[in-house]
Amino acid sequence: MITRRQLVATAAASAAATAFAPLQAWGQRLKATKIVVGFAPGGTTDLVARRVADKFGGSFAETAIVDNRSGAGGQIACVTVKNAAPDGQTLLCTPYSCMVIYPFVYKKLGYDPVADFAPVGIAATTTQAMAVGPMVPASVKSAPDYLEWVRANPQHTGYGSPAPGSTSHFLGALLGMEARLPLVQVPYRGAVPGIADLIAGQIPVMFTTTGDLLPHYKAGKLRLLATSAPRRTPFTPDVPTFAEQGFANLSSEEWFGLYAPAQTSAAVVKSANEAMRAALQDRSVIEALAGLGLVASASSPEEMAQSQRAQTERWGPLVKKIGFTAES
Repeated sequence: MITRRQLVATAAASAAATAFAPLQAWGQRLKATKIVVGFAPGGTTDLVARRVADKFGGSFAETAIVDNRSGAGGQIACVTVKNAAPDGQTLLCTPYSCMVIYPFVYKKLGYDPVADFAPVGIAATTTQAMAVGPMVPASVKSAPDYLEWVRANPQHTGYGSPAPGSTSHFLGALLGMEARLPLVQVPYRGAVPGIADLIAGQIPVMFTTTGDLLPHYKAGKLRLLATSAPRRTPFTPDVPTFAEQGFANLSSEEWFGLYAPAQTSAAVVKSANEAMRAALQDRSVIEALAGLGLVASASSPEEMAQSQRAQTERWGPLVKKIGFTAES
């Protein structure tokens, strides 16, 4: 006959085994893990995910595939991963804007950037750049020069950005506010059509990631007046930063990182972080990211969480100052 003491002991042992199961199971690699991306194939976020997925292995998974769930500026992918099982088989690759800027832009998000996700780690960083095309005279060689040109030509207050509510959008708005000029965003559905209009002389200036502009800059089709980096980037060493030109408030370094669903065990997160780090140490991955104007910048989960908090504290007041919401 089983006594009450034996029942309690059996239940305790079962609970302990259940709690330890994720750690034991992690001794065997997953067959596959899925990295969900909220943007179309070929975009920066997608390419970061694919470069990491190509080398994402080690003790974590035999293979990694990229699943594009584009729409709503990356929100669909965030909700997809929020609702996924916390077992390591579904991860999210996203720019930080979805986590640190969107809460101030959208009155209703389908996810909580803190409560619904477990940070895995930052994968890569990039900067923004200010580019001018043939509409702007060659005598304009800096951001202050450009602002003076706009004052003399007030019909050219428009500036291109790859999307409303993006970091690029807000940097243009902040520049206009600091210069006391009514710069007006001309939003595009991504960087590619905006850059095409810039080169064709349809718009005077474009704000977007430095990597988006690099091929056209190197080909001499446009000029870079400033980057948002804290210091000059290795990709554009001859281009001064906004801070160097008197606009310290425009310093911005955006990252792309991996998240797991909330409640994912620490063991799974640690293993995913190690797999990501291994991928980002691969020379081919480093070089592929550099070709996109990205720096492989692997972080720990704790460093990613700290950066997310810091960027949220920074962008909240700035977005409110600009006065933009998704309903604007």
